[in-house]
Amino acid sequence: MKILAIDTSGLVASVAIVEDETLLVEFTVNYKKTHSQTLLPMLHQAAEITETDTDSFDAIAVAGGPGSFTGLRIGSATAKGLALAWNKPILHIPTVDALAYNICGHRDLICPLMDARRNQTYTGLYRFDGDLFVTVKEQCAVSIGDIIAEINHIGGPVVFLGDGVSVFRDYIKEHITVTYTFAPPHLNKQRAGAVAALAGKYFKEGKTVCAEEHVPEYLRLSQAERERMEKLHAAD
Repeated sequence: MKILAIDTSGLVASVAIVEDETLLVEFTVNYKKTHSQTLLPMLHQAAEITETDTDSFDAIAVAGGPGSFTGLRIGSATAKGLALAWNKPILHIPTVDALAYNICGHRDLICPLMDARRNQTYTGLYRFDGDLFVTVKEQCAVSIGDIIAEINHIGGPVVFLGDGVSVFRDYIKEHITVTYTFAPPHLNKQRAGAVAALAGKYFKEGKTVCAEEHVPEYLRLSQAERERMEKLHAAD
């Protein structure tokens, strides 16, 4: 089983190829470049350096949201285009789930935090029971206060990761009542390797969709849509 994985849901652009239990290649860029600049060159180099024929892929995995609206559209459009051109299925991987999967096997409650602006975060809660990946709270868009209150209620140690850590670090320190840690730099951002690893489980469970069926999962309205609704309500 060979899977090409893409994650452009946040500031990081990441591409990986996983064959069975082996990570063949992973490129991740988080430095002053747009996803439209980095994604296709990374895809090309990943296939070239591993001498991978496109026919050998079993599926294309993509971080399907939530996340940056522009980033999700770029990743999904690229995955859909490749899936159509190569006649391959798509594995839609929830972004927050994949972020939590970065620290597979961690002993503590896992809380990914993505900055959703307006003091909101894309988040969820996860545990590992041995090799079993357990969702305690499905990915959602909530205030940072809500998720910290829920963690305090659950009790027990927790590890935070994601680009929201730097945004909400002070709030966490002031309001958390349980033992907590922050994931190290090499594990605290989106990685296509984690998307691909989780996609392997999805593939075995038959959780594929065709290119036409795949759509990003935003979890909330865009700023333009919110402003439009506010104007409509004001006019009423």
